[in-house]
Amino acid sequence: MHIGLIGLGKMGNNMRTRLREAGVEVTGFDRNPDVTDVPTVEALVQALPAPRTVWVMVPAGQITDSVIEELNGHLEAGDLVIDGGNSRFTEDFKHAALLAEKGIDYIDAGVSGGVWGVENGYGLMVGGSAEQVERVMPVFDALRPEGPREEGFVHVGEVGAGHYAKMVHNGIEYAMMQAYAEGYELLEKRSDLIKNVPGTFEAWQRGTVVRSWLLELLVRALKEDPTLAKIEGYVEDSGEGRWTIEEAIDNAVPVPTIAASIFARFVSRQDDSPAMKAVAALRNQFGGHAVKSND
Repeated sequence: MHIGLIGLGKMGNNMRTRLREAGVEVTGFDRNPDVTDVPTVEALVQALPAPRTVWVMVPAGQITDSVIEELNGHLEAGDLVIDGGNSRFTEDFKHAALLAEKGIDYIDAGVSGGVWGVENGYGLMVGGSAEQVERVMPVFDALRPEGPREEGFVHVGEVGAGHYAKMVHNGIEYAMMQAYAEGYELLEKRSDLIKNVPGTFEAWQRGTVVRSWLLELLVRALKEDPTLAKIEGYVEDSGEGRWTIEEAIDNAVPVPTIAASIFARFVSRQDDSPAMKAVAALRNQFGGHAVKSND
């Protein structure tokens, strides 16, 4: 199978590597000449056999809009566009409608795995027609983790469902990170009693009910910097957490834990707290997100 991939940043470049290692032919485009395979989006489209499949992996918002509009000008009926970025699910309806005017199909794919996905595989949440999802299943199988398909891939529903599921996933992620971070701060505050904070988290990795990959990443961060002294407790939010809360309000679903985790990030921009140092360290570990250094 041969697909196009637009956007070769941290995740896109790693996805290209994983796909190629699985035998999927990939032609990639990026504005960075050091990583791109072709000079333009038009050249990418011309390099693909019909019916074409193009995976878009660029930042959500105006950049995604512009890429899809450009693809709409080059693709033909029967081609397929997959948006694997973190677009808001409501944008999927707009993009699908635009492409449908020319008979171009559309899939939205929520992708989780961060910078570690190239080794471990990516969790995939997909929205679109069953026919189109099945058409590109070799791509999804190459990207997902090894093991049973249902443990790393889900066809959630029609267009918009994939990004909706990813939005809720990220809201949960916000809350989980905040819980670990608050526990870290409490342990760190009682240094008179707790003499080994990093070791405490490390011991929780086996046999405890709070074990998880996020916990493993926090342990990794503490091994690199046991007191997180090099990290400023300033944490950005990428949008999905806010969207989750807005959806919860619209549907009268109480999400106090997720909401509190968002507000904690706002507090981090005013106060350099140990808990927010831990959240910043976690985001850096799983997603390669930049941190503010105290150096």
